[in-house]
Amino acid sequence: MMICPVCGHAAHTRSSQQISSDTKERYNQCQNINCGATFVSHETVTRFISKPQLIERVEPHGIQGSLEL
Repeated sequence: MMICPVCGHAAHTRSSQQISSDTKERYNQCQNINCGATFVSHETVTRFISKPQLIERVEPHGIQGSLEL
């Protein structure tokens, strides 16, 4: 959700498309019935707070044999 730049009410995303690996273009519509503005916004990754380290691959459970209880 974004704030409508025209009236300040909530605006919801109606559709979107990936522009690049870190940017998405969103088509938004104001939810205020007296405004109804539609506008385009871009959502972009600007920085990471944390990144995963190298992850070791493990086999899924139950592949090597059946479980016995």
